[in-house]
Amino acid sequence: MRMYDIIKKKRDGGELTTEEIKYFIGGVTDGSIPDYQISALCMAIYFRGMTQRETCDLTFAVRDSGEKVDFSAIRGIRVDKHSTGGVGDKTSLVVAPIVASYGIKVAKMSGRGLGHTGGTVDKLEAISGFRTTLSDAEFIEQVNKIGLAIVGQSKQFAPADKKLYALRDVTATVDSMPLIAASIMGKKLAADDDCIVLDVKTGSGSFMKTVEKSTELARIMVDIGKRAGKKMVALITNMDMPLGYAIGNSLEVIEAVETLRGRGPADFTEVCITLSAHMLSLAGKGTYEECEKLARTAIENGSALNKLVETVKAQGGDSALIENTDNFARAKYSFAVKSPMSGYILDADTEAYGLASLALGAGRNRADDVIDYSAGIILRKKTGDFVREGEDIAVLYSNNESSLATAQKQLLSATVIGSEKPQAEPLVYGVIK
Repeated sequence: MRMYDIIKKKRDGGELTTEEIKYFIGGVTDGSIPDYQISALCMAIYFRGMTQRETCDLTFAVRDSGEKVDFSAIRGIRVDKHSTGGVGDKTSLVVAPIVASYGIKVAKMSGRGLGHTGGTVDKLEAISGFRTTLSDAEFIEQVNKIGLAIVGQSKQFAPADKKLYALRDVTATVDSMPLIAASIMGKKLAADDDCIVLDVKTGSGSFMKTVEKSTELARIMVDIGKRAGKKMVALITNMDMPLGYAIGNSLEVIEAVETLRGRGPADFTEVCITLSAHMLSLAGKGTYEECEKLARTAIENGSALNKLVETVKAQGGDSALIENTDNFARAKYSFAVKSPMSGYILDADTEAYGLASLALGAGRNRADDVIDYSAGIILRKKTGDFVREGEDIAVLYSNNESSLATAQKQLLSATVIGSEKPQAEPLVYGVIK
């Protein structure tokens, strides 16, 4: 088998066999196929696409390129939620405790943030002492004991994807639907979950900018998951504005805790309830409507908040920060961004808001950058709100005073103000089963 022939076949619109796809991913993993040929096939896939069968085979080959998790020692049904990434998206901190409070096992492996999107692991590490690295034995024991553990990805999941993504990133082939689906689901299927809920973001703060593209990706990924024997649901959720009012690690933890106390922002609360209800329903706790009531009850009676406290304690974190969020360290500097005019906020470029938070120190441009956990943004106004000239749009927080002016400029240039109130967009555009 020759890589030349595989590239030529796809270039000419042919359908690759399972064996040809396995050969390709095997060569990507062991380094036997040079970068220029990998890039050439990615470009051919970009232009010619793949059938659903090809995409599934590519995903499974990526999944099988590295280590896989064995959760067979975990007792009970295992359910997970995966988000394609967004600004202010701290849903795991609320959703996982809600679901675990009903006895469903949530054995979650999360990532770190890079660029304008945040990572769950970074948010948890804003809680002093919280260990995001556990041994396999510790992880399984904790999930069996309290139903929930959240750690970083320590295993070599889908190493072929790391090489593929690096080359796609520099060859303008990132936005290929088959390659995106194989990247996301290859890693997700390496974990041994029974049920998966996908939160596919759409809008200015997400990778997929339109509902149509997000829906197409969701359908492909749900089909792949089902072919792998998983129970699957995907939600298309709005990322045309930040989720909630907090952007930045400790600020988002505080907002998540407030949400578990029943005092969270309406948009963030509703998305969390929706995700939780679908996770509970997939796990067999009832119809979606019944599970929505269960999710709300877990917040109302405090059981979800108690589960978060229990998880923080189990992983070495300072639970006093959860019990009283005033104990979180605060940034040395703050700055209120004032509206230059009166009117309605017509639009906010969510990616630019995320980049403003990044400028303040809340994220990283490179994997080895150091995060300022107290840095970030608290929004005072969002899309659809009326703001008066001189009124606060947002408050910036940082321990680097010189970053405030840059972040202010980014945020103001990303905010459009006009005279007519914009039509409200839905939080959830659709559900794919």
